[in-house]
Amino acid sequence: MTVSTPSKMKKPAAGLANDRVGKGMERWRREFPDIDCSGKAVVGRLLHLNERLLKAINQRLAGHGLTYPGFAILATLRVEGAPYRMSPKALLDALILTSGGLSNLLRNLETRGLVRRMADETDGRGVIVELTDKGQQVVEPAMRDHARAELEIVAALSAKELSSTADALRKLMPD
Repeated sequence: MTVSTPSKMKKPAAGLANDRVGKGMERWRREFPDIDCSGKAVVGRLLHLNERLLKAINQRLAGHGLTYPGFAILATLRVEGAPYRMSPKALLDALILTSGGLSNLLRNLETRGLVRRMADETDGRGVIVELTDKGQQVVEPAMRDHARAELEIVAALSAKELSSTADALRKLMPD
Protein backbone atom coordinates (compact mmCIF):
# COMPACT_ATOMS: atom_id res chain seq x y z
CA MET A 1 0.00 0.00 0.00
CA THR A 2 1.39 3.37 -0.98
CA VAL A 3 1.12 6.16 1.54
CA SER A 4 1.18 9.68 0.18
CA THR A 5 3.48 12.20 1.69
CA PRO A 6 1.87 15.38 2.99
CA SER A 7 3.19 17.39 0.07
CA LYS A 8 1.48 15.07 -2.44
CA MET A 9 -1.92 14.95 -0.72
CA LYS A 10 -4.68 17.00 -2.21
CA LYS A 11 -6.61 19.53 -0.22
CA PRO A 12 -10.35 18.86 -0.04
CA ALA A 13 -12.44 20.47 -2.75
CA ALA A 14 -14.37 23.55 -1.71
CA GLY A 15 -17.47 22.67 0.28
CA LEU A 16 -16.42 19.09 1.01
CA ALA A 17 -15.11 19.83 4.50
CA ASN A 18 -18.42 21.24 5.76
CA ASP A 19 -20.01 17.88 6.60
CA ARG A 20 -19.19 15.39 9.37
CA VAL A 21 -16.92 13.30 7.16
CA GLY A 22 -15.03 16.29 5.75
CA LYS A 23 -14.42 17.64 9.23
CA GLY A 24 -13.21 14.21 10.34
CA MET A 25 -10.85 14.08 7.36
CA GLU A 26 -9.42 17.46 8.35
CA ARG A 27 -8.68 16.07 11.81
CA TRP A 28 -7.04 12.96 10.31
CA ARG A 29 -4.87 15.12 8.06
CA ARG A 30 -3.87 17.31 11.02
CA GLU A 31 -2.98 14.40 13.33
CA PHE A 32 -1.67 11.92 10.73
CA PRO A 33 -0.40 13.93 7.76
CA ASP A 34 1.47 10.86 6.48
CA ILE A 35 -1.76 8.85 6.00
CA ASP A 36 -3.75 9.37 2.81
CA CYS A 37 -7.31 9.40 4.14
CA SER A 38 -8.90 10.51 0.86
CA GLY A 39 -10.88 7.26 0.64
CA LYS A 40 -12.99 8.52 3.53
CA ALA A 41 -14.46 11.13 1.18
CA VAL A 42 -16.43 8.28 -0.38
CA VAL A 43 -16.37 5.40 2.12
CA GLY A 44 -17.07 7.58 5.16
CA ARG A 45 -19.95 9.27 3.42
CA LEU A 46 -21.38 5.94 2.26
CA LEU A 47 -21.24 4.59 5.82
CA HIS A 48 -22.89 7.73 7.18
CA LEU A 49 -25.50 7.70 4.43
CA ASN A 50 -26.26 4.04 5.12
CA GLU A 51 -27.45 4.95 8.61
CA ARG A 52 -29.53 7.86 7.35
CA LEU A 53 -30.99 5.86 4.46
CA LEU A 54 -31.99 2.91 6.64
CA LYS A 55 -33.62 5.26 9.13
CA ALA A 56 -35.64 6.97 6.37
CA ILE A 57 -36.60 3.67 4.72
CA ASN A 58 -37.55 2.06 8.05
CA GLN A 59 -39.72 5.05 8.95
CA ARG A 60 -41.60 4.61 5.67
CA LEU A 61 -41.89 0.82 6.06
CA ALA A 62 -43.09 1.05 9.67
CA GLY A 63 -46.55 1.93 8.39
CA HIS A 64 -46.63 -1.51 6.81
CA GLY A 65 -45.39 -3.28 9.95
CA LEU A 66 -41.99 -3.93 8.34
CA THR A 67 -38.34 -3.07 8.72
CA TYR A 68 -35.93 -3.13 5.82
CA PRO A 69 -34.53 -6.68 6.29
CA GLY A 70 -37.99 -8.30 6.36
CA PHE A 71 -39.17 -6.07 3.55
CA ALA A 72 -36.15 -7.06 1.46
CA ILE A 73 -37.06 -10.74 1.77
CA LEU A 74 -40.72 -10.17 0.89
CA ALA A 75 -39.88 -7.84 -2.02
CA THR A 76 -37.25 -10.27 -3.36
CA LEU A 77 -39.80 -13.08 -3.33
CA ARG A 78 -42.39 -10.84 -4.99
CA VAL A 79 -40.13 -9.69 -7.83
CA GLU A 80 -39.09 -13.30 -8.45
CA GLY A 81 -42.49 -13.66 -10.11
CA ALA A 82 -45.25 -16.18 -9.63
CA PRO A 83 -45.35 -18.48 -7.72
CA TYR A 84 -43.12 -16.19 -5.58
CA ARG A 85 -40.81 -18.92 -4.32
CA MET A 86 -37.07 -19.17 -3.75
CA SER A 87 -34.68 -21.39 -1.89
CA PRO A 88 -33.01 -19.90 1.18
CA LYS A 89 -29.70 -20.09 -0.74
CA ALA A 90 -31.15 -18.05 -3.61
CA LEU A 91 -32.47 -15.51 -1.08
CA LEU A 92 -29.04 -15.28 0.55
CA ASP A 93 -27.44 -14.73 -2.84
CA ALA A 94 -29.88 -11.88 -3.58
CA LEU A 95 -29.67 -10.21 -0.16
CA ILE A 96 -26.96 -8.98 2.18
CA LEU A 97 -27.66 -11.26 5.12
CA THR A 98 -26.01 -14.09 7.01
CA SER A 99 -27.67 -17.50 6.98
CA GLY A 100 -28.45 -17.12 10.70
CA GLY A 101 -29.93 -13.70 10.10
CA LEU A 102 -32.05 -15.06 7.26
CA SER A 103 -33.32 -17.95 9.40
CA ASN A 104 -34.41 -15.56 12.17
CA LEU A 105 -36.12 -13.22 9.72
CA LEU A 106 -37.88 -16.11 7.97
CA ARG A 107 -39.09 -17.45 11.33
CA ASN A 108 -40.54 -14.03 12.19
CA LEU A 109 -42.16 -13.59 8.76
CA GLU A 110 -43.56 -17.11 8.90
CA THR A 111 -45.02 -16.51 12.39
CA ARG A 112 -46.77 -13.43 10.97
CA GLY A 113 -48.15 -15.46 8.05
CA LEU A 114 -46.22 -13.50 5.40
CA VAL A 115 -44.14 -16.43 4.12
CA ARG A 116 -44.26 -20.19 4.44
CA ARG A 117 -41.44 -22.66 4.30
CA MET A 118 -42.13 -25.98 2.64
CA ALA A 119 -40.26 -28.98 1.36
CA ASP A 120 -38.59 -28.57 -2.01
CA GLU A 121 -40.45 -30.88 -4.40
CA THR A 122 -37.29 -31.39 -6.47
CA ASP A 123 -35.07 -32.10 -3.44
CA GLY A 124 -36.74 -33.67 -0.40
CA ARG A 125 -33.92 -32.42 1.82
CA GLY A 126 -34.29 -28.82 0.68
CA VAL A 127 -36.66 -26.04 1.68
CA ILE A 128 -38.46 -23.48 -0.42
CA VAL A 129 -39.66 -20.12 0.90
CA GLU A 130 -42.94 -18.91 -0.55
CA LEU A 131 -44.63 -15.54 -0.27
CA THR A 132 -48.17 -16.03 1.06
CA ASP A 133 -51.22 -14.12 -0.16
CA LYS A 134 -51.07 -12.09 3.06
CA GLY A 135 -47.37 -11.40 2.42
CA GLN A 136 -48.19 -10.21 -1.08
CA GLN A 137 -50.92 -7.90 0.26
CA VAL A 138 -48.43 -6.41 2.74
CA VAL A 139 -45.40 -6.11 0.48
CA GLU A 140 -46.91 -4.62 -2.69
CA PRO A 141 -47.99 -1.29 -1.12
CA ALA A 142 -44.74 -1.29 0.90
CA MET A 143 -42.79 -1.63 -2.37
CA ARG A 144 -44.54 1.44 -3.75
CA ASP A 145 -43.78 3.44 -0.59
CA HIS A 146 -40.18 2.19 -0.58
CA ALA A 147 -39.66 3.31 -4.18
CA ARG A 148 -41.14 6.75 -3.36
CA ALA A 149 -38.82 7.05 -0.35
CA GLU A 150 -35.80 6.22 -2.53
CA LEU A 151 -36.82 8.88 -5.04
CA GLU A 152 -37.22 11.43 -2.25
CA ILE A 153 -33.76 10.57 -0.94
CA VAL A 154 -32.07 11.14 -4.31
CA ALA A 155 -34.22 14.14 -5.29
CA ALA A 156 -31.32 16.52 -4.55
CA LEU A 157 -29.43 15.03 -7.51
CA SER A 158 -30.01 16.08 -11.11
CA ALA A 159 -30.71 13.30 -13.61
CA LYS A 160 -27.09 13.53 -14.78
CA GLU A 161 -25.75 13.38 -11.19
CA LEU A 162 -28.01 10.43 -10.40
CA SER A 163 -26.74 8.55 -13.43
CA SER A 164 -23.07 9.32 -12.77
CA THR A 165 -23.41 8.47 -9.06
CA ALA A 166 -25.05 5.15 -9.92
CA ASP A 167 -22.27 4.42 -12.43
CA ALA A 168 -19.54 5.29 -9.92
CA LEU A 169 -21.12 3.17 -7.17
CA ARG A 170 -21.54 0.26 -9.59
CA LYS A 171 -17.76 0.29 -10.14
CA LEU A 172 -17.28 -0.22 -6.39
CA MET A 173 -19.59 -3.24 -6.23
CA PRO A 174 -17.75 -6.57 -5.96
CA ASP A 175 -19.97 -8.41 -8.43
